[in-house]
Amino acid sequence: MNLSIKPDLTGKVAVITGGAGVLCKEFAKALALCGAKVAILNRTLSKAETVAEEIKAMGGEAAAVQVDVTDSASVKAAHEAVLSIYGKCDILINGAGGNNPRATTEKEYFDLGDIEADTKSFFDLDEEGVQTVLNLNFMGTLLPTQAFAQDMVGREGCTILNVSSMNAYTPLTKIPAYSGAKAAISNFTQWLAVHFSKVGIRVNGIAPGFFSTDQNKALLWNEDGSPTARTGKILAATPMGRFGSPEELLGALLFLVDEKSSGFVTGIVIPVDGGFSAYSGV
Repeated sequence: MNLSIKPDLTGKVAVITGGAGVLCKEFAKALALCGAKVAILNRTLSKAETVAEEIKAMGGEAAAVQVDVTDSASVKAAHEAVLSIYGKCDILINGAGGNNPRATTEKEYFDLGDIEADTKSFFDLDEEGVQTVLNLNFMGTLLPTQAFAQDMVGREGCTILNVSSMNAYTPLTKIPAYSGAKAAISNFTQWLAVHFSKVGIRVNGIAPGFFSTDQNKALLWNEDGSPTARTGKILAATPMGRFGSPEELLGALLFLVDEKSSGFVTGIVIPVDGGFSAYSGV
């Protein structure tokens, strides 16, 4: 991994939830290359361990910690584990999130007859599935923030970075729960920035555009590897005409976590989207 900017994060403790995900594992590696001690928090411990070993092989320092970000007791235990391994958190990245098929409609538009037809419409969304999405994204950001921001109060150079989405600007079709949850994340980022502004904690966010990951693979690619119709629409609405690569998020990440670069920046959410949020379609 070659970083175009490399702030000195030596001695900083960085905690990343969802740290074994496609995007967040790149965040973890970048922070480690900048000198941070990185705690990889993930629901599946083995995946976090793999990322931690990759970082160690690069010469960085990392530890894997199991967590369920929707469970306060699990988050508390993860917080205590990080304290025992590295000490107080300086950088918190709330990267855990995702959608659920039970909270997804089959069609983009509701048509007369869909209720009677064998079609999963808005009226068939599963209550538990929707709640799962809301909990994972919003509560999965709130609970870790409650735990780890306590380490930051009154200390200099501490920051929180939340991962939002293009859904927060304009909701995408088929995924109402995920769209609503990510809109909540952007709003919550602003709220936290104001709330913690007097005690030295900056809070910002990144809103990735479209990246092909394991989570959205089924929506973007057919089983034979060809692009779905949804992929065609996405690329047509992205002025740069392609999906992003995880490495293209690192500039925004490192800018926002570096006190020297963004010490007067708080309460913003930066789109990294190839122009998607700027394009009206005409």
